Amino acid sequence: MNKDNIVYITDDSGEERAMEIVLYFQLEDTGCRYVLLSDPEDENGDVFAFLYDDDGNLTPVEDEETLTMCSEVLDEYFEEDE
Repeated sequence: MNKDNIVYITDDSGEERAMEIVLYFQLEDTGCRYVLLSDPEDENGDVFAFLYDDDGNLTPVEDEETLTMCSEVLDEYFEEDE
């Protein structure tokens, strides 16, 4: 785990968790910035999408359309990486 790619978030139960940055990107048309995070201790490899602002505040993405877009961006990233 690369410490430069780690952010700490507080989960729903109030616990602080180390999350690894998988990818971050900004949409040119809207200016919205997203960060995709994974829990390095989670064997499922789930990736979580968040919006982030200038102050580094993270807001979980809950909208299905936006989650689908984030998933597609992640898929494209991994395809290009191969």
